[in-house]
Amino acid sequence: MFQTKVIETKNIFGALDIGSSKVSCAVGKIQHMNQSSDASIKILGIGYQLSKGLRGGNIIDIEDLEDSILNAVHAAEQSAQHNIRELYVSIPGRWIVSHVVKTEISLSKHPISQEHLQKIFTLNSEKFKRLNQHVLHILPLSYSVDNLTGITDPKGMVGQKLEAKLLVMTTKNELINNISLCISRCHLDVAGFIAAPYASAMSTLLSDEMSLGVTHIDIGAGQTTVTTFKDGSMTSTATIPLGGIQITHDIAKGLGIDVAQAERLKNLYGNLFMQKSEEKENIVLSQVGEVAPIHTRHIARGFLVHIIRSRIEEILEQIMLKFKSKELDQSAFRQIVVTGGVSQIQGLKELITSLFGLPTRLSHPMGIYGTSEIIQNPSFSVTAGLLLFAAQEMELYDLKQLGLKKMSLWKKITSWIRRNM
Repeated sequence: MFQTKVIETKNIFGALDIGSSKVSCAVGKIQHMNQSSDASIKILGIGYQLSKGLRGGNIIDIEDLEDSILNAVHAAEQSAQHNIRELYVSIPGRWIVSHVVKTEISLSKHPISQEHLQKIFTLNSEKFKRLNQHVLHILPLSYSVDNLTGITDPKGMVGQKLEAKLLVMTTKNELINNISLCISRCHLDVAGFIAAPYASAMSTLLSDEMSLGVTHIDIGAGQTTVTTFKDGSMTSTATIPLGGIQITHDIAKGLGIDVAQAERLKNLYGNLFMQKSEEKENIVLSQVGEVAPIHTRHIARGFLVHIIRSRIEEILEQIMLKFKSKELDQSAFRQIVVTGGVSQIQGLKELITSLFGLPTRLSHPMGIYGTSEIIQNPSFSVTAGLLLFAAQEMELYDLKQLGLKKMSLWKKITSWIRRNM
């Protein structure tokens, strides 16, 4: 048998996720075992730092944010033993506005070409630029040609009028300018901005789920983002300003302990479905502000779980309200995939299944590998998704045509996932 040889490429790129609790950077590389093989992404290095300069998801100190970015990038470069010049950067869900728009153009009976589709995208991009909005993504939902509706790819068809229904994701230009300034002061360039909810879904969903209809929930540190997919495309997104930080603060306040101890208790004893006997177990607490000798007290584990469960149920109830108000696409509410740091709390899958009555799967980043297993932690779903997005560009995928056709690299990656899950 011939020995497989890895083809060396220069497809090395960086990803930067600016989150509520941490700023993380990863350096990745597209790997091919041979010219015709499936592609996967190798993690060369990863680094992360506590988020500074942010409060409630807003930038309050640009120098502190710059410091967090610089340290995260430096740690990733040291781990990878490779310097990077460009970064693909996430934009958190709370800074994103989604618009469902319809745009039509005249065809004059000419067959629909890529130029017609590009014209529709350009018209919408220019429209939102005039409104001082930075366009992150323009994703087609469906097309209509004259009286024919529900078309996914109209190229080659003829008619008088082409209408497109699009999902446009935007953010404020001021935000983009400030983040770009931070990164440029670190002597780095921005290769592209990507919506964090979209990136998270890219790294944790399977193509079959996106085709059949799925609701993707990322419960992060400071926010919960929800995206829906159907027929292979994102159809809606929403953000709830609650996450793991709020759960930790609830514990600290409810038990009268410091935040660090509250975070530890959440991670050690959080379990949303326990036996009655487990609920009566005692947990030892240290009093806030006490000095040696340390004074301790005990609480029932069930009380801690009640605090955690109450906040998570609130998050899930707000998600349901988003569906009832039609902010989220109801037709994609068929199955649920959950990721993010909070998804690691035991019993979450069972709680969501019982409340929503839908099949639920916990997910972590897929289609990537490397020396560090941390990138496969659910709290790094956005970072991993940024690498997948960057890899598409490295495979000569045209961002201006984003969503117009199946992504060749995405097919390769999902094929790799199926063989290695």
